[in-house]
Amino acid sequence: MKLTDLNRHGEIGANCIFLQLGSFNILIDSGLNPKKLGYDALPDFGPIENIDLDFIVLTHCHLDHLGSLPIVTAHNPKAPVITTAPNVTLAPRMLRNSINVMKRQREEHGIAEYPLFLHRDIAQLTQQLTIQRFERGEVYRKGKEQIEVILHPAGHVAGAAAVELIYQNRRIVFSGDVLFDAQRTLPGAHLPKGAIDTLILETTRGAKGRESGKTRASEVDRLIDQIGRILERGGSCLIPVFALGRMQELFKILYEARSFGRLPKCPIHAAGLGMAICEYFDKIRKQTQLIDFDIKILEKMDVRAIDLNMRPGRDLPRKGIYLVSSGMMVEHTPSYKIAASLLPHPNNGLCFVGYCDPDSPGGQLLENRDEASFFFDALDYLAPLRASIDQYDLSGHADRDELLEYAEQSEARAIVLTHGDQNARDWFYRELKRRLPDTKILDPKPLEAYEI
Repeated sequence: MKLTDLNRHGEIGANCIFLQLGSFNILIDSGLNPKKLGYDALPDFGPIENIDLDFIVLTHCHLDHLGSLPIVTAHNPKAPVITTAPNVTLAPRMLRNSINVMKRQREEHGIAEYPLFLHRDIAQLTQQLTIQRFERGEVYRKGKEQIEVILHPAGHVAGAAAVELIYQNRRIVFSGDVLFDAQRTLPGAHLPKGAIDTLILETTRGAKGRESGKTRASEVDRLIDQIGRILERGGSCLIPVFALGRMQELFKILYEARSFGRLPKCPIHAAGLGMAICEYFDKIRKQTQLIDFDIKILEKMDVRAIDLNMRPGRDLPRKGIYLVSSGMMVEHTPSYKIAASLLPHPNNGLCFVGYCDPDSPGGQLLENRDEASFFFDALDYLAPLRASIDQYDLSGHADRDELLEYAEQSEARAIVLTHGDQNARDWFYRELKRRLPDTKILDPKPLEAYEI
């Protein structure tokens, strides 16, 4: 097997793995780097420029895995894109939103090449999407060769899949983004067991170990307690969330907390792409039963839209809970604008519920939350930091100890590290070398081809 990581920057971002198994040319994911702009955000497609792909596998619909796929399918119109039923529903919606974002960035930053793809490219991709059920193998043939593809539930987000490839009695497993814990909206991962030849393993949370006694359930309890305190003192609580997955889980958490009397009834305001995704989740539940989300809970909680015409520093006119995107408080998003109004007032609180890139506004705010103020660059506003600012670990990624345990029991001949910043990969490399001295551990450099 030959493996090439097409993610030119070698970090979490434009995830794209090219595999050559015998005569088969396979691409797993094709994303965009959210920290880059223009062509620099793309994978480097040079190694596959003159190659006809036999098939593509889409693990899930976060843009760091999906965002450049229409470019690939435009050049490979006959290659099936193997994925799960939820992803077939979600992918076009996520990509249409991406076009809108790129058009806005073209105006803001003068990026002539935006948008990187058009609606006709999404239509082409949609024609190539091929549904495959979880844990039902499908055989693909080329000449006298054949390869079996099996998708396994990865737990990370609705539709997320780990990929198992069986070729000439070799088992290659690509973990994708994986979460073993169950969420309110879907069960945890069910990855393949037994001896594996090659394991391609995500390393997202490798830089930091699990805190003693901390569980997903205890973090939910801690979050609910804090929201209750904020409401009790007459403030508003802002919860920045990722549109796909985290907003829907938080709606369920809030609904259950109210149902059991742990939170008082109060206005809940929501905005962003996540609201549209709620409708898609409800549709997926009805069609597949693969997720647990009933949109009727939004009506039961009287979830309201938000007027984003607000002035920085002026407190929110309507008190309550604000569940809005983006999860990292990216500039120009609802969470960014609301934070600028909310933070100067001591009764309010801001609760992050997942990972924030250190370079994002949310990451910078967390790093400097003990300072007297925070500058909102896009709004040209210096906000006094008087509201409470807290973070809760409701990540969609397994922690490093869980991934290490899975790697050990896999008995893999070779383990390839992916989807992690360098310090996270370094930890996994050292630890796997120590625990599995007879296993080949590889941290691939971008665009270099490796025989495995």
